Amino acid sequence: MADKLKFAFLLAGGCAGCEMSLVDISEKLVDALEHLEVVFWAPTVADVKYKDLEAMPDKSIDLAFVDGMIRNSENEHMVKVLRDKAKILVAFGACATLGSIAGMANMHTKEELFKQAYQDTFSTDNPDGVYPTPEYLLDGKYDLTIPEFLPEVKVIDEVVPVEYYVGGCPPHPDFVAAAVEAVIAGNLPPASGKAVCDVCERNPRNQGTDRFLVEEVYRTSEKAPEDGVCLLQQGIICFGPFTQGDCGCSCPKVGIPCRGCGGPIPGVKDYGARAMSAIGSILGSEEAVEQLMQKYPVLAKFYYRYSLPSSLIERKKRAIKKG
Repeated sequence: MADKLKFAFLLAGGCAGCEMSLVDISEKLVDALEHLEVVFWAPTVADVKYKDLEAMPDKSIDLAFVDGMIRNSENEHMVKVLRDKAKILVAFGACATLGSIAGMANMHTKEELFKQAYQDTFSTDNPDGVYPTPEYLLDGKYDLTIPEFLPEVKVIDEVVPVEYYVGGCPPHPDFVAAAVEAVIAGNLPPASGKAVCDVCERNPRNQGTDRFLVEEVYRTSEKAPEDGVCLLQQGIICFGPFTQGDCGCSCPKVGIPCRGCGGPIPGVKDYGARAMSAIGSILGSEEAVEQLMQKYPVLAKFYYRYSLPSSLIERKKRAIKKG
């Protein structure tokens, strides 16, 4: 490649863990930097300001990654700016693609969240009930502003068009490395299309045995998983059958059930709905169903742990609000 690709990275409402996964590709990242010109990486890595991005010509950036969900007005504004500047925009990680853990806040109002965060926690001393406000006049002469907390978490493609998605919380470094190498070669790789179960050594099909219905349900704190045996068959709820397996089955390999951070396999439009259907189909009795509901009393938060803002019902709800 004769000319270097102009590359940008923006952290929106995330925790920067996805950026760590990019750094974790180590030598491959160093090799990639020979082909990339980093023109913007904020607010975590490069000493640049938002105004620097705003001043760049439209479509002057060849490839841009966005890490994190849309949680406040700053996130929304900067994602729109980056979309204007970038030819290819990648939603990078579970927050950007699905909404992730923070997206479960959509089950609560802004008022409920603020009350919990700034008043009701045991370590909070706030007798006057002072909450963050977007605008404040200090000493009668200093206009202070902070980003406005939006009513709901949104995913990137609800705000701007996205060309490519990389799931995971954070994305697995091996898949990130493959994506970076493919970008340098001039193309973006497709997702594997395989579920976590397809690449899991615990899968009964991969061991030449049959599956059976589950009669007992256990939380991970209640039962140590047996080595080499499917977690679902042990009654430990695992989302491997319907979760994208680009992670290489990292969690089930060490006895931790998949919780869906990789996002849905191709063709699944609503992750939580598929989770509900699939888990329900392996329970062999009403007693097992009752156990599931007792052990996971808020099933919506269980099934939509990583994907609530991207769900069909959430998108429909926001569409109705817009009129």
